[in-house]
Amino acid sequence: MLSASSIGLIVRKAKPYLLMIGLQFGMAGNYIFGKDILNHGMSRFVFIVYRNAMAAAALAPFAFLLERKSRPKMTLAIFLRIMILGFLEPVFNQSFTYLGMKYTSASFTSAIMNAVPSITFVLAVLARMEHVKLKEVRSQAKVIGTLITFGGAVLMGIYKGPGFNLFHSRTEQHQGVNRDPSSSHHHQIEGALYIFMGCVALSSFYILQTITVKKYPAELSLATLICMAGTGQATVVALVADHHSKAWAIGWDYRLYAPLYTGLVSSGIAYYVQGMVMKMRGPVFTTAFNPLCMIIVAALGSLLLGERLYLGSIIGSIIITMGLYSVVWGKAKDHREGAAVAEREETNLKSLPITVTNNDSKIDLSNAHKLEDYNNIHTII
Repeated sequence: MLSASSIGLIVRKAKPYLLMIGLQFGMAGNYIFGKDILNHGMSRFVFIVYRNAMAAAALAPFAFLLERKSRPKMTLAIFLRIMILGFLEPVFNQSFTYLGMKYTSASFTSAIMNAVPSITFVLAVLARMEHVKLKEVRSQAKVIGTLITFGGAVLMGIYKGPGFNLFHSRTEQHQGVNRDPSSSHHHQIEGALYIFMGCVALSSFYILQTITVKKYPAELSLATLICMAGTGQATVVALVADHHSKAWAIGWDYRLYAPLYTGLVSSGIAYYVQGMVMKMRGPVFTTAFNPLCMIIVAALGSLLLGERLYLGSIIGSIIITMGLYSVVWGKAKDHREGAAVAEREETNLKSLPITVTNNDSKIDLSNAHKLEDYNNIHTII
């Protein structure tokens, strides 16, 4: 029988894994709903505004009530970081990701987004949040994995190959008859470039979020403020890009449930969960679960949207996943090594003799195991 303390330890160790696995199921809906609203013709700029506004409105009450005593003081430096975070993910990443998705598919987009962990690793090295020692196997694994992941993303962008349906859709097959293959290939390359730009923005967001959450350790409040900053900046962009009133119309259909779901799950809950996991394991670990999302999106995209899977996407996805887990393996080795070093330091610290001195009397606490020693200590103190 496991004791309560043992169960608690297992849960604590499993917590970051469980949080990120659960989040991937939620994030899969982001791609499905995103592609659905693009197919219906809704402006992606307006969609981004509604998405982040709904996320901020949903998170704000919880942030106000749960973190009213623990919320740190706002400073100019933190405010500027929040504004940059609001631009990097809600505005830049979402705009280019949805634009790339418009030219490709939900499953293709989710597969390319697997490049985020490797890009995050490179940026973390540049920001000195990750250390690379090429003589060590774990560092070699991270570097090689990064290169493999990038190669897989490039392959997906330039090679399409034959396509097929996981769940046969006559509608999609009929639509595909009149498509121009050269035009479709051009759109795939263009879409891949847009998605890759979104990956860079998202990786930069993770790095800055990791830095910010250490200075502002109130995850709910930070997530709310990021959504509010993103809403404000996205509104400015949307008013310039789609100033027609019809573009802002909303009703009891996809124009409501798509922003509501993606706002609550993909923005609000995602920012909060990622902030917690980053404090525990860092940005590279946080981005290491994207392949699970890719598998879910591929199945749902074929089932619900009638999307075709292509050989190039499958091969590229496999290559990206191999590279990704090479990076994750190296990162896991780093984490275990860091934990072992911390444990050794703690053990050495406990073994050091501690002496309590009062005038000329002193006692060595490292040998104070007997009742007489404790009595002498209390007498001296």
